[in-house]
Amino acid sequence: MEDKLSQQSKLEFENLVEETSHFVRTTFVSRHKKFDEFFRELLENAERSLNNMFVRTYGMLYMQNSEVFQDLFTELKRYYTGGNVNLEEMLNDFWARLLERMFQLINPQYHFSEDYLECVSKYTDQLKPFGDVPRKLKVQVTRAFIAARTFVQGLTVGREVANRVSKVSPTPGCIRALMKMLYCPYCRGLPTVKPCNNYCLNVMKGCLANQADLDTEWNLFIDAMLLVAERLEGPFNIESVMDPIDVKISEAIMNMQENSMQVSAKVFQGCGQPKPAPALRSSRSVPENFNTRFRPYNPEEQPTTAAGTSLDRLRTIWRTMQHGVTDIKEKLKLSKKFWSTLPYTICKDERVTAGPSIEEDCWNGHAKARYLPEIMNDGLTNQINNPEVDVDITRPDTFIRQQIMALRVMTNKLKNAYNGNDVNFQDTSDETSGSGSGSGCTDDICPTEFDFVTTEAPPVDSDRREVEASATQPGWSLQTLLIIFLSLLLQRQWR
Repeated sequence: MEDKLSQQSKLEFENLVEETSHFVRTTFVSRHKKFDEFFRELLENAERSLNNMFVRTYGMLYMQNSEVFQDLFTELKRYYTGGNVNLEEMLNDFWARLLERMFQLINPQYHFSEDYLECVSKYTDQLKPFGDVPRKLKVQVTRAFIAARTFVQGLTVGREVANRVSKVSPTPGCIRALMKMLYCPYCRGLPTVKPCNNYCLNVMKGCLANQADLDTEWNLFIDAMLLVAERLEGPFNIESVMDPIDVKISEAIMNMQENSMQVSAKVFQGCGQPKPAPALRSSRSVPENFNTRFRPYNPEEQPTTAAGTSLDRLRTIWRTMQHGVTDIKEKLKLSKKFWSTLPYTICKDERVTAGPSIEEDCWNGHAKARYLPEIMNDGLTNQINNPEVDVDITRPDTFIRQQIMALRVMTNKLKNAYNGNDVNFQDTSDETSGSGSGSGCTDDICPTEFDFVTTEAPPVDSDRREVEASATQPGWSLQTLLIIFLSLLLQRQWR
């Protein structure tokens, strides 16, 4: 009978912990699924809309260069899903590839070798034909994607830790204490008398001593998740980045037009005069419509093409995701101090104890009377004098310690994401350097109260920097306008 009651006590305890932790586990499972679906839909819709519109608008001109944009979205998706992608380097490479395509199309009367195009890339960093736009856009893109990816990773870690820790394996000392608390009244002829509340608390604090030690790191993790959630609602959300991109790129293109002769002259001076293309050695006149300047973007003007529908859809998706972030924040706040309050939550269950208001007519472990011993504090070391459960405080649960370490690592990632840095690419030789895949902010583009750290990407193809557009020659073609405007539309759709 005692063996059966021991097994029954163990089973009931495991079920109680599982039921009590159901809320925190489902919070992470359901919110992770919802946020992940929203962000993936945002990326898929942006790519699909851009491709459909560009095929209709530019036809073969876009299709012949579509792999540049396809690769961009592929790398963004790969980064979001946890791939080893350095965002800064990837964006630099995208601009460099786009520059090479554009430079050849706007200078069709010349033949450019690979070495010559590489030289153009080097000079673009120095000449900055697009001004400071590439750097600002890179900061906005990297910090938004870093925050989104890290937030999803945090939801995953929280889910896994909650699932693992809620599956308890009670020690023999815990099982004996549970049986004494739950079933010894039957042997004394008191089957209807439930355990005293304080008695239950000491039993649960002894049985869940290691789980309580998770609480400190869990609370730091929740705090870090809330900080990143605030970023996703505010300065790091995609909509706030998407709206000003049109203005910035429009200004950048106008700046490039105004300085095209000077930029072209310096490129040809530095890289040498390119060879004429044999088929185009005869003169090619400048199209009359080239003189039509790009108008500064007016945010009040709504697109009348399919682009308008696409942008509205993107904004709708993001606003829905922002509502999801607000919901996640509220649920996260409720999960703070969950593990240290778990004994109190269990002992409040009317199926388990007589309740805190009944102090005399309850089972105290020996008789129907008041429970006199003091309630133990939380955590393993505080159970050394637990009167109900024999706890070996010299042997912490290694499984729980592994979960504590997982939370600590994730909290560090979240803190870096809050500052716009991707910890995966930080320089491990100098922990204070802040080197990483995320860009730091400067006072002109970030709130001054945030301490963003400027970072340096790994030296992959280091000669290519923030190349936004090609150095150009005075003789421009209609293809010039199309390709540059292609860049503008890409940014609008992408953001």
